[in-house]
Amino acid sequence: MSEKQVKEIKTNRWLFVIYIGFFAGFIWGALKIIEHYLKFTKIDVGFLVEPFFKHDFLMTWQGILIGWGFFAIFSIFAAFIYMVTMWKLQSAWWGLGYGALWWAVIYLFIGPLAGMTYWITDLDINTILSDFCLFLLWGMFIGYSIAIEYTDTRTREPIHKT
Repeated sequence: MSEKQVKEIKTNRWLFVIYIGFFAGFIWGALKIIEHYLKFTKIDVGFLVEPFFKHDFLMTWQGILIGWGFFAIFSIFAAFIYMVTMWKLQSAWWGLGYGALWWAVIYLFIGPLAGMTYWITDLDINTILSDFCLFLLWGMFIGYSIAIEYTDTRTREPIHKT
């Protein structure tokens, strides 16, 4: 076959980031809803929009859907940041660190100041550990998905035109 007949598959990185971010928010937001429903955490899925809506509204099914949607939008934003800054890093550890960083920023700094979360001293150990683990998995999902897509070229096979 000539070189003209072989075409390499190239993923549009920006559409891929939207895809990964959306599904990170969808999957891990659903787990956050379950986590709150089972009383593993005091912080519901709508914590990102807590400053803009009444807490009682965020406990209704409409509020849960709005919170889940904003968690997906936040995840797309976080995936864009990961793509721009860390897309060449090939280990799942980087994604875990990315999730831990976001947890720290939200739960230790921005969240309490903006009224999204309680201060860490006001949270019980179940909430801290449950949400920390959720953010670790969320970050690993984003980081590892992006890293594998753009660094694992040995598994890609070219498309042959016939």
